[in-house]
Amino acid sequence: MARPKPSLNALRAFEATARLRSMTAASLELSVTHGAISRHIRSLEELLGVPLLVRTSSSTDPTPEGRRLAEGLTAAFNLIDGSVEQISPGPLTVSCSATIMMYWLIPRLAAFHESHKNIDLQFNMNYDQVDFIRDKVSIAIRSSTIAPPKDVVIKELAREWISPVCATSYAKANRLQKAGDIANCRLLGTRTRPEAWSDWLDELGLRQDVRIQESYEHFYLLIQAALCGLGLALVPTMFVLEEINSGRLVAPFGSIPGKRTLMLWTAPHVATRPESRAVSHWLTREMSATAKMCAALGSVDA
Repeated sequence: MARPKPSLNALRAFEATARLRSMTAASLELSVTHGAISRHIRSLEELLGVPLLVRTSSSTDPTPEGRRLAEGLTAAFNLIDGSVEQISPGPLTVSCSATIMMYWLIPRLAAFHESHKNIDLQFNMNYDQVDFIRDKVSIAIRSSTIAPPKDVVIKELAREWISPVCATSYAKANRLQKAGDIANCRLLGTRTRPEAWSDWLDELGLRQDVRIQESYEHFYLLIQAALCGLGLALVPTMFVLEEINSGRLVAPFGSIPGKRTLMLWTAPHVATRPESRAVSHWLTREMSATAKMCAALGSVDA
């Protein structure tokens, strides 16, 4: 007698719950009710005869058997979705951080659309790990500090340049002339890069203690704080070129190459599409031009 097969809906419900560690999150992702997720998983456990999840007050974790099943299901669903995408590709989705989107990508999109009228782009704002199939991402801009997914097509975009920047009035008030003058400044930073100021000093060969007076969650908040004269902010130069050129910000110590490199990841299932190649070529060209403008700011003595 043939053994009953679990339903695809039950397998989907369990995979999402095990991956997200939450029935509520799984119900939101699959657009079904929490109760439906719970019923699907209960029926799957009854059919297989083993517990698949351990439910606590704060999370829902897979059992050892559930973990093995979830890993296989995730790979299988990704393969299905990737196969469908190859046959019936949707719009290309570019993933990058909110700050890259705001300060670098959006200002260039009009020119992109003008020269690539047949390419429809969508956007995903994220700057961490990415699952190209599950997140429906085609191309991602990421830092070299983030491990890429397996089988992704990797291309180097440009070295990241970094600059301390501040409002013109702040630079004049603090008489900023050499890098060591930061000792007298109110230093601003981000919580995502607490080591940024120390790394900058290392690159200059300076041995100097630093104390960050205020940290922000995102670079775009840090840049706004600098614009408002709240202190000296250390940021990737590419984000503030327009503000420097307009005089809204100054880079009193110029710009130096940092320890990070910006990388371009392309999902393997879209890598051969002409549209993907066109977007990759355009991003590489634009990022190279930006890096040259950052380098042109020069630097000052320590």
